[in-house]
Amino acid sequence: MPAKIGTIVVADFERRSKKGLEYAKQILRGEKLDYPKLRDALEHYLLNWKDSTYTGLFSIAYEAVGGNPEDAIQTQAAMAMMSAAFDLHDDIIDKSETKHKRSTVYGMFGAELALLLGDAFLLEGFKLFVDSTANLPREKGQLALDTIKRLLFEVGNAHALEVGLRAKKDAAPEDYMKIIKIKAASIEAEMHLGALFGGGEDAEIETLARLGRILGVLGTLREEFIDVFEIEELRQRILAKDLPLPLMFAMQDKSARAEIMNIISKPKITKHSGATLLDVVLEAEPVVTLRKQMKQLTKEGRLLTNKNPKIQMRKQLQAILVFMLEDL
Repeated sequence: MPAKIGTIVVADFERRSKKGLEYAKQILRGEKLDYPKLRDALEHYLLNWKDSTYTGLFSIAYEAVGGNPEDAIQTQAAMAMMSAAFDLHDDIIDKSETKHKRSTVYGMFGAELALLLGDAFLLEGFKLFVDSTANLPREKGQLALDTIKRLLFEVGNAHALEVGLRAKKDAAPEDYMKIIKIKAASIEAEMHLGALFGGGEDAEIETLARLGRILGVLGTLREEFIDVFEIEELRQRILAKDLPLPLMFAMQDKSARAEIMNIISKPKITKHSGATLLDVVLEAEPVVTLRKQMKQLTKEGRLLTNKNPKIQMRKQLQAILVFMLEDL
């Protein structure tokens, strides 16, 4: 039986990310942390630091414009650390005590140490990023700094808007969609800067940046759908009153809303009721429309990948787009 596209894509991300993550861990472990619990929090995060999506996409964009990703380990590590900083801070905002069945730093060590560790990651990452721009011509180095600032500020603004939205009782799913589109700046940053550091021409950088934005939106929506499929994640989000976006869209349909409320208001969601819920959500007209929009984004992404002259890179980029809709 042939391997799923997602399995192949994830394995490629992990391969591309290995050296960058190892370099980042080496730098972080080399820092002097006087407080033992902060050192323990660092080790806990590093042992569970397996997210290779961001670093993998940086590597792919770097190679897509003709660069050798092995030459950009320092920059890749810097991007990984800044991404991890946002991850640590997000867990505090979301009050996420567990993630993928493992305790977060917030869940195990509390908000204060999670915040301080996130700050450390951000400082280390930005310093390393600035150092890596020395390998670029002066104008491109400044452009890299301007780009990282602009896009990460955009991500921060998205999180601030999300905090405000959660305080509203009448927030519409379309409002969350707008935030998802802004948050996608994080993936755009990886691909934009990967192409820039890889020596891409302006048109190539623009194309890969746009593709990054599309992948950022699709990736977040994919995670939202997966949280409907996985009962444990769904239970946690219902308890936190943070419903997955497909559920919110489905509840715009009155008949679907009644069925959904009947299921999620019960003390426990069983496998049977979870399966029923999934059917109701996927068949609701607003969710059908949302999935069509996702398919349209993949089509736009495919057109962008066709601009790359390298057949192998086109295939890799298109495989990522296919993965975004796999099993959904």
